[in-house]
Amino acid sequence: MTTVCKYSGDRKGEWNAFLGKSKNGLFLFHRDYMEYHADRFVDFSLMVYDGRELVALLPANVEGNVCVSHGGLTFGGFVTSSAMRTPAMLSVFGEVVDYLRASALSRLVYKCVPYVYHSMPSEEDRYALFRMGARLVRRDVTSAIYLPRKLRFQELRRRGIKKAVGAGLEVKEVDDLAPFWVVLEANLAERHHTKPVHSCAEMEYLRGKFPENIKLFACCRKDTLLAGVVVYESAHVAHAQYIASSDEGRQSGALDMVFSHLLNDHYRDKDYFDFGISTENNGQYLNESLVSFKEGFGARAVVHDFYEVGI
Repeated sequence: MTTVCKYSGDRKGEWNAFLGKSKNGLFLFHRDYMEYHADRFVDFSLMVYDGRELVALLPANVEGNVCVSHGGLTFGGFVTSSAMRTPAMLSVFGEVVDYLRASALSRLVYKCVPYVYHSMPSEEDRYALFRMGARLVRRDVTSAIYLPRKLRFQELRRRGIKKAVGAGLEVKEVDDLAPFWVVLEANLAERHHTKPVHSCAEMEYLRGKFPENIKLFACCRKDTLLAGVVVYESAHVAHAQYIASSDEGRQSGALDMVFSHLLNDHYRDKDYFDFGISTENNGQYLNESLVSFKEGFGARAVVHDFYEVGI
């Protein structure tokens, strides 16, 4: 019998243990990560059982009468183990929808985990979405490189690297996030009139919880940070969570040097490098200059799909 229950704190160990052996989970779904912004989201995460055996997790929150998987995360669909099969997922999805209906919720906004983050095929949920008549309501485009078969960098990127080398710049992993956050906040305010999703203090907290997963790589002239990339590292993917450069860094090819180091050296044994999305306005606007920069390193499109299920 398939049953659904709402996550509670006494199930934290069980949740995290299942996540650790899942085929499509990553540290973003660890309860210590999800709960750093618990004051901003009403948690409605679900755990699905077959008898007494836990078979699926759904990171989620509620916004009014809508369930979102998860509003504080880039994506967050069902997390399952290698035992999950397509017929079982149909049952899981059906029971979850019934549970949401009984909880007086009217819609489920479901954010699929992109396939590059799967350790093995894990798209049973996409078939279930189709069977339930789900509607595609948003599609973002991220840019990723399959590292075992990298493409050659574009000439503009190669010239940037050469300029940075000639200027005597160096790339290193650094511990102090504050100088980078100054550059990042200035970039976002000037170019997008916005702020980082995380404050520097929040990122320091999260890096303290996940030191093996959250890292900052910076290109510096002596002790001056010119550009940097905050990387979220999971088992198969290195993801550029934040990218920023000062004016001097842009003129000297500092970001080109950082990405050359990450792609050709530090993360060469990963499966994928994910540069992050280049879309705005719920996927309706493509920032062509931003995506061209990422594609200049050989990245190509992977989509983030958002579905809506009526309840």
